[in-house]
Amino acid sequence: MADLTHAHRPTTDLHQSYMALVGRRRLYSGIMLAIFVALMVSGFNLAASRNGGSFWGGLPNILDYPSEVVSEALSKASEIPGHIVTYFPALLETVNIAAVATLIGALFAVVLSLLSTRGMAAFPRLTGLFRRTMDVMRAVPEIVIALLLIFVLGGGPVPAMIAIAVHTAGALGKLFSEVNENASLKPVEGLQSVGASWSQRMLLGVVPQVAPNWLSYALLRLEINIRASAILGFVGAGGLGYELKVAIQWGQGKFDEAGAMFLMLFLTIVFFDQLSSHVRDRLTHGQRVKG
Repeated sequence: MADLTHAHRPTTDLHQSYMALVGRRRLYSGIMLAIFVALMVSGFNLAASRNGGSFWGGLPNILDYPSEVVSEALSKASEIPGHIVTYFPALLETVNIAAVATLIGALFAVVLSLLSTRGMAAFPRLTGLFRRTMDVMRAVPEIVIALLLIFVLGGGPVPAMIAIAVHTAGALGKLFSEVNENASLKPVEGLQSVGASWSQRMLLGVVPQVAPNWLSYALLRLEINIRASAILGFVGAGGLGYELKVAIQWGQGKFDEAGAMFLMLFLTIVFFDQLSSHVRDRLTHGQRVKG
């Protein structure tokens, strides 16, 4: 009987340890939730004080502006197709900004991710430097970078493209480096034993393993960049966002054009979302079937 009692002790101790861990996690979750609620309440109160006390009073009217846009757009529904044709070049400019920025940012992200991955880096002592560089690149919002570039380069699509590319390089570089860490180093070691250079080891030993995941993340980032390029148009970076800003500033009489541009942007984002989801699904399942 004593042996049986002794045998049950580890199970009892393990259960108590698990329950203690669950209790601590619930306590920490409760504390974080309380902090979040306190920050939300203080933030809303600060917004109300900054807004002359009309923040809470204005909440019931939050849907007034969208309803005006929708009602005017519906009353001029016959003109919507013409507006779509008129602003279609601006939509193409927005998509081009996002596509070029994603391509350039992804190329820089590939290099940065390889240089910051342990076991693959060409300069192992500088991996920390490359990681911090990516942290800075993705920490600064695209709109801040775009405003600085617009001040230097002037308005247009180029500052928007550069701003989105910089942020994309930092964000994708982080994701790519995490993918790289799961790649096998045996091909790299084999290529190194026969005298292959660093670029050859990466191109032949690493890229074939991680390319599907890289492409999947890049397509996901393209969706985000289309939204970002439209938003940057509001600060003078061109594209559909700039035309939308002009229509909104004009006010009533232009709401049908704003509604048409909202519809174009929504359908474009949905299209690229579905397209990238389909391609990413094919890449993922295709990779599993081959494995």
